[in-house]
Amino acid sequence: MKKLLITGGAGFLGKRLALELKKQYQVLITGKSEQENHLAAEFTQCETRVMDVCDLQEVRTVFADFAPDIVIHAAATKFVDLAEKNPMDCIDINILGSQNVARAAISEGVGFVLGISTDKASPPIRNMYGLSKAMMEKMFCALDMKTKTNFASVRYGNVTWSTGSVLPIWKKMHEETGIIGTTGPEMRRFFFTADEAVKLVLTALEKRNQIHGKTLALKMKSAKMEDILNVWTKHKGGKYKRIEGRPGERLDEFLIGEPELPFTEEIDIDGTPHYLIDINVKVEKPVKEPLSSANTNVLTEEEIINIIENPPIEEL
Repeated sequence: MKKLLITGGAGFLGKRLALELKKQYQVLITGKSEQENHLAAEFTQCETRVMDVCDLQEVRTVFADFAPDIVIHAAATKFVDLAEKNPMDCIDINILGSQNVARAAISEGVGFVLGISTDKASPPIRNMYGLSKAMMEKMFCALDMKTKTNFASVRYGNVTWSTGSVLPIWKKMHEETGIIGTTGPEMRRFFFTADEAVKLVLTALEKRNQIHGKTLALKMKSAKMEDILNVWTKHKGGKYKRIEGRPGERLDEFLIGEPELPFTEEIDIDGTPHYLIDINVKVEKPVKEPLSSANTNVLTEEEIINIIENPPIEEL
C-alpha cells in the first residue's frame, strides 16, 4: 500500500481527507499541535505525528522517517483578517512552510505533492492570504518536472462548516443571542461542501498525470451572504445585522481571474466541469471570461437549506 502524508492533517479538511484516503493509502496526519493530533487520531484512526512546516529540519526528519509516496499540503494560516494583522506568520507558514514541504519532498524523492489553495489566490488579489497562496501555487507549478517529484494544486472556495468559517460563527451567534452579525451582506462567495472538497482532492490524485504542473479547480456555485441569512432566519428564526468589516475582504471572489484566461481551459471530468490553470503555457481553447462569485451559478434555496441544516457530526 502506498504511503500518503497530510500536512495540516489535524484540521477540518485534513481529517476528512484522511478518513477517505485511508481506504487506499497508509495515511500519516501531521500537525504542530499534539492535542489536535490526538483528536485527529481518534476521529480518523490514522497515525499522527507532530510536524511544524515552518521547521525545515523537522519536515525533513518526518519525511525521511515515513517516506511518503504522496503529500497533500493542507497546512496553512487561512483567515484573511489574521493574515492582514500578522503578515509575518502568514509568510512563514503559507510561503516558507510550502517551500520547506517542497524541499523535503524533492530531497526524499516523493512522487507527487498536491497543494491546497484558495479562490483568493486568483487575480485580482486583495489580501495577504490570497497572495501567499498564489505564491504557493506558482512555486509548486514552477518546480514540477525539475526533479522526479511532480507538483500540482487544487483551488477551493469556502468549505461549508469548516473551522472558523462563517457558518459555525453564525450558528454560535444565533444560539447565544438570536442575532447574527455579518460584515458584508452584499458579498458573494463560492461554497462547496466538505464532501465536494474531498472529491476534488481525489480527482486530482486520480488525474495527477494530467494535472501536474497546474492548478485544478471545480466549477462551483456561489451565494450572496444576505441570501443565506434570509434563508437561515426564515427557517430558524432570529435576525441579522451588519457589523464592522474585516481588513482584506472583497465583494466577490474569483475562481478564474482575467489575467489567467489565456492559460486556463475548461475540462470535463466524469461529467462535471473543472478548470485547469497553467502559469505560463497558453492553451489551445482558453476560457473566454473570468469566473467569479458574481457570474457563476447560484445556490438554490433548497441547496442553502441543505447546507445550513447539515453541519458535520462533530460540529453539532
